[in-house]
Amino acid sequence: MPWDVDTVCKSVGKTGRLVVSHEAPQTGGFGAEIIATVARRCFLRLKSPPLRVAGADTPFPLVFEPLYLPSLQRVMRAIRQTVKF
Repeated sequence: MPWDVDTVCKSVGKTGRLVVSHEAPQTGGFGAEIIATVARRCFLRLKSPPLRVAGADTPFPLVFEPLYLPSLQRVMRAIRQTVKF
């Protein structure tokens, strides 16, 4: 595995929440695999739906990369959303 499944699942077990941020498009991105694995292993411990903060599902020119990549504001919005669930 290219990511530490046990550490992520241990964190989800403590918090009951998961926010995955990655630069790839949301659809078919690596974050979907992380969420699928965590949902399978930790489903009963989740207090809110896992969220992805990812790139848009459309090609983007490099000049607009700052708009495409997950920003601090988008990540913080997702974290607040999981806490308020």
